Amino acid sequence: MNSTQDTAERQQPANAAATNFDLRPLLLANMACTMAMMAFVSLIGPIARVLGLATWQAGAAVTVSGVVWMLLARQWGRASDRLGRRRVLLLGTGGFTLAYWALCVFIDTSLHLLPTALLAFVGLMLGRGLIGVFYAAIPVGGYALIADNIEPHHRARAMASLGAANAVGLVLGPAVAALLARQSLSLPLYVMAVLPLLAFLVLFLRLKHQVLHLKQPPRPVRLGDPRLRRPLVVAFVAMLCVSIAQITVGFYALDKLGMTPANAARTAGIALTMVGVALICSQLVVRKLEWPPLRMIRIGATVAAVGFAGSTLADTDWALWACFFVSAAGMGWIFPAFAALAANAVDAAEQGATAGSVGAAQGLGVVIGPLAGTLIYAVEPRLPYLVAAVLLLVIACWPVQLPREHE
Repeated sequence: MNSTQDTAERQQPANAAATNFDLRPLLLANMACTMAMMAFVSLIGPIARVLGLATWQAGAAVTVSGVVWMLLARQWGRASDRLGRRRVLLLGTGGFTLAYWALCVFIDTSLHLLPTALLAFVGLMLGRGLIGVFYAAIPVGGYALIADNIEPHHRARAMASLGAANAVGLVLGPAVAALLARQSLSLPLYVMAVLPLLAFLVLFLRLKHQVLHLKQPPRPVRLGDPRLRRPLVVAFVAMLCVSIAQITVGFYALDKLGMTPANAARTAGIALTMVGVALICSQLVVRKLEWPPLRMIRIGATVAAVGFAGSTLADTDWALWACFFVSAAGMGWIFPAFAALAANAVDAAEQGATAGSVGAAQGLGVVIGPLAGTLIYAVEPRLPYLVAAVLLLVIACWPVQLPREHE
């Protein structure tokens, strides 16, 4: 990457009507990185058991990346305004690759040498934290890049394409990891470590240098900016509800459906697979309809609330799968909508900072969701799903007050 091109990218903002923008490299990179992230999540339980870690330590190793995402998303957003979207995406995928390989080597070595539980826990926390540092740049850079190059009334469609690519990774990552784990716990990690490298190469070779014709220098955006109040709250609630469902579904199958641990794990795995399939399907529908973001949020939140409420009545595994499918179908409308709503609410010079703010709100939901879900579940197993349904209905019924928001 030469200095002349980088300077041009920093100095020049996006023509929203850019006609030559190719979204495919971004979609492939996001799918690859999501596959790698989700593969680790699906393997952490067996890895923790072999290394003698407590359940809470395995959970902390997963959650730490969400904490780092929340803390660094805004910094990456501001960096994308200064350095350019392409460079930030390359830094993110390149750093993600190195961090993932380092974690793979540590886990493989630990599985052979069996260090103390404390040493294994510290290593997992550091490795996952470092992965989170660089992964935080990828969704932020992607959102800002779309906002730079896609007209406002087409942004929800582009965000839905990005969401569908992530959903494909959500489904394929655990599936491929489970298939390869029959050989060893290390093999799937090494295979998945190739994916972020491929993402880096695809972006380096296929993502063109973006020309940003900025009329003024990049501007920071406050988290309390009234223009972003609705999209940030929706982003937080959406990730909170998803995290609550992910952390409690296995326990729900054990306690309310009366399953054995093996059957509960199977039921939870199929339920989460249904989530990925529903996200793919719903976001493909969003691409066809191209409805305004607020309408998508209202309809999606209502559908998702119905699914979560129905989960409290599920007394069989297939009923739980159906409810999770409905919930995820609604969430698939919400995710591209809040990203588009945020991008449409600000000027070109604020897109990077805005994308970072959206990422921080999502990261906060990822951090709080598992803790809140387990605490509420201890009171009553059905309560987490009722709380999620109520929060989504509040989002759906939120009246329009801000002049920048349009149907």
